[in-house]
Amino acid sequence: MAAMNMNREQFDEMIRSGKTFLVDYWAPWCGYCRKIEVAYEAVSETWGRSIPVAKINIDEEEQLSDSQGIEIIPTLVLYKDGKAAATLRVPESRDMIEQFLTDSLEAASETSDPEPSRVYDTVIIGGGPAGYTAALYAARAGLDTIVVEKLSAGGQMALTHQIDNYPGFEDGIDGFTLGEKMQQSAERFGAVTELAEVYKASLSGKIKTLETSEGVFQGRTVVIATGASHRPLGVPGEETLIGKGVHYCAACDGAPYRGKTVAVVGGGNSAAADALTLSRIAKKVYLIHRRDSLRATKVYHAPLMNAPNVEFCWNSTVSALLHESRLTGLRLKNVLTGEEHDFACDGVFISVGRAPATELFRSELALDKSGYIIADESTRTNLPGVFAVGDVRTKALRQVVTAVSDGAVAVHYAEEYLAENR
Repeated sequence: MAAMNMNREQFDEMIRSGKTFLVDYWAPWCGYCRKIEVAYEAVSETWGRSIPVAKINIDEEEQLSDSQGIEIIPTLVLYKDGKAAATLRVPESRDMIEQFLTDSLEAASETSDPEPSRVYDTVIIGGGPAGYTAALYAARAGLDTIVVEKLSAGGQMALTHQIDNYPGFEDGIDGFTLGEKMQQSAERFGAVTELAEVYKASLSGKIKTLETSEGVFQGRTVVIATGASHRPLGVPGEETLIGKGVHYCAACDGAPYRGKTVAVVGGGNSAAADALTLSRIAKKVYLIHRRDSLRATKVYHAPLMNAPNVEFCWNSTVSALLHESRLTGLRLKNVLTGEEHDFACDGVFISVGRAPATELFRSELALDKSGYIIADESTRTNLPGVFAVGDVRTKALRQVVTAVSDGAVAVHYAEEYLAENR
């Protein structure tokens, strides 16, 4: 798994947790940082199931890097029990990094899984809006509740810089803050949060078991809120520009582009819906698709064709993101001729598919052809006592407000299940 980009809030939360994690302090202008990036990502793939592996951009988190005494980059720091346990400056190879980790962790191996000390009424996998709403309703109902989240509250929502369509926040709210508020609401009633990654899930029995990086957790019911991630374009600079002109949800992030020029990449229903949404507020919308016709259902075709501010870029892919501190334009490549051209835009909305986080559950849960957990509006799955909520389940609309609804519904049916199976 790729190393996660960590900000100050996430770093502080990991420090408070006392968990073991690895950080690479780097900068985009550092040539050697880029050189060693491949080796670091390879280490992340190997070690990421044992400990969280992260990257911190010192330009974006200058105060944090200064507080940690980072004077040379790249510098790797292993944190344990809330403090720096070991440091490796300017690593030369993957082997050197792995030896550093092996040596540093030898004294306190994290390979053994302690036996679970209790069986929870409800174990919730994932700390996004669906997960923490389920935790709130469960804890408030008096259920012994734990949320297992691998990094921080909010899930994919935490990456959204401005949410304007969630009720109760007249000026909008950023996703990270909203996630924290949801966590605090649940913990107010006694829900517990464990920062851990789930490696294995056994859900078929009356008692469900999760094997995680922080031990074994058991529950009488399980709520799966692992979400789905947007598929990236894979163009250089994409990750760095997230929130700086690169977005994945028009309904979430479209409002700041009123009267501006934007692009949408994709040809399916989500891309068509995003383009229509943006056409109502933006001055100009470019719809970029690698084929010569949309894959979206016919209901979208006429409205898009008739929109005066929508321009189609057929047989085209994005070959480069043009930017300074934020996105300034796109470079398109014609897939038939190979010709490229640049054009200016203020933002791009990438809609080339989503990937549900369901790999752990393939052997036990019924999934649809796209990998989503099959669950109706009751959120019940094919396994008794197991519920799927939010973006991870089959549903028509994936928004914060519908995820929150799922969380409440799941607990209603979880309580019903528990009453019948005590």
